[in-house]
Amino acid sequence: MKKWILLLMSVSVFSVALGQGVEPTKGQGVTKAPVSKAHLLSKDELDKLFSEPQQLLLIDVRRPDEVSSVGGFPVYLSIQLSELEQDIKWIPRDRTIVTVSNHAGRAAKAADLLTAKGFKVAGAAGAETYEKDGGKWVTRIPVPAKPPATAAGK
Repeated sequence: MKKWILLLMSVSVFSVALGQGVEPTKGQGVTKAPVSKAHLLSKDELDKLFSEPQQLLLIDVRRPDEVSSVGGFPVYLSIQLSELEQDIKWIPRDRTIVTVSNHAGRAAKAADLLTAKGFKVAGAAGAETYEKDGGKWVTRIPVPAKPPATAAGK
């Protein structure tokens, strides 16, 4: 019995340390640990930030194919989440940053990283969520067609 309790406590501590939390069992009153501390921006908050674009920097942490298929914002810096820390030296520090992903999950992780590194981060946003809520700034750029194969290119 004691081994099982110790094992459960170890799993709980390990999960919380990873930022994953532990799902509560019905009736325990335990809540899941937060995965991110980043503020998730509403459509209205994001629109207000867009009203002063000279002070704003959007960092989209999605893959290019996601931006093409889901849509993105007209101007942004594209750095995938896995490359963010190594490319941090290229990010301007004189602007308010909004991180973007599809539903703000990866964007929240990016916002946490940038905040920890001393950047001024307004929060995280999801392009799909923003558009679903009536946001007007999501744009789609069609993927260019592949050029036809030529005899010289074979």
